[in-house]
Amino acid sequence: MVHNILSVQTPMNPEKIKVRVTETGQTMDVVVLSKRANRIEVVLGEGVHNVRCELTPTRNGLAYAGTVMGREIAYERTPAQVQADIDRLNPVLRKPSRR
Repeated sequence: MVHNILSVQTPMNPEKIKVRVTETGQTMDVVVLSKRANRIEVVLGEGVHNVRCELTPTRNGLAYAGTVMGREIAYERTPAQVQADIDRLNPVLRKPSRR
């Protein structure tokens, strides 16, 4: 018996976060590609018109910032808050235990 792989897969549920365009103050939802306390990779737009952006912690550590097409965007959460979110969503990824 042959099973169709597409019928077994579950629909994708990408994580989205709200970022602020610092120049205008406008907020937008972006899709998260990877999230770590020291770096967040996001995608703006969909399809062939998407643009990747890397958000890194600001010097004062109160937010993440990055530039996309000459515009600065900011994610207004601290690295500690992001690490807490990561730990809460996937407890297996916490710091390695001693063996």
